[in-house]
Amino acid sequence: MQKLVLLALALCTVALTKAQSGSATQVQWTCSAKKISAKVYEVHMSARIGAGWHLYAQNAGEGPVPTSFKFTTNPLFSLSGKTKEVGKMKTVFEQAFKSNVHYYENTVDFVQLVELKSPVKTTLVSKVEFMVCNDHECLPPTDVDLSAAIGG
Repeated sequence: MQKLVLLALALCTVALTKAQSGSATQVQWTCSAKKISAKVYEVHMSARIGAGWHLYAQNAGEGPVPTSFKFTTNPLFSLSGKTKEVGKMKTVFEQAFKSNVHYYENTVDFVQLVELKSPVKTTLVSKVEFMVCNDHECLPPTDVDLSAAIGG
């Protein structure tokens, strides 16, 4: 009986681990910075989405978990404006959510302007939360840490 309980516990742990990392396996994130002027940078948080899957927009609509970014506070810079989306957004009625939703397939680039307070080298650190779905299932929301060197 004890072996059966241990086996069931091990299987639950494997299933939970697989579910938690599922979204991260369907979306590959990269983060880079592009200098715009002496103290202004564009930080690009780019998602490459697996075939057959879609990643929800920041304004996803009713139902799905939208893509969102949380930036770590840094006294060396300030964020300028909201994070913009660059990509081919689709708006589709999804029966599962009984509403129109907004998402991206293949790739999308999220761009955040950052203004340095002085010309120093630092790092922008953020966490992205996102959810992906295909025609048959949605994977649980996942958090991924991102960072990009800016300044210097």
